[in-house]
Amino acid sequence: MVYNEYMSCSSCSSDSPILIGADPQNVKWTVVRGDDISAKFEWYEDDGTTPKNTTGWTYAASAYDPKTATKYTLTTTAGSGYVIVSAANTMTDDWGTGSSNIVAELIFDLEVTISSKKWTPVIGTIVVRSDITGSAL
Repeated sequence: MVYNEYMSCSSCSSDSPILIGADPQNVKWTVVRGDDISAKFEWYEDDGTTPKNTTGWTYAASAYDPKTATKYTLTTTAGSGYVIVSAANTMTDDWGTGSSNIVAELIFDLEVTISSKKWTPVIGTIVVRSDITGSAL
């Protein structure tokens, strides 16, 4: 089923807005290892400015590091017309090693359940950059 609403993401680079129920939006989320991170995904009505009523929607998000075969459960915090996906510094501190420009690339997704129907509107990559100050390297 295709809904007629749009979404957008702050704190990440992505393709143009998509219809709910459509193919997932591919997002590149760049973060620094050891930081607290978050990205806000917002849903809008057809006019592109009125927030969608997302009451009753539930969310789940995960990241996976293919080099270590480790799956991480990301925190989702729902609001009116949006969800914030986040991870604490204690989790991101484990993402990658060394001090190169990019120390890890994790796969992630965001899953939404609407009236018992599951849909994954967001898939993508978390690009992890090294942290120099405050890191153990």
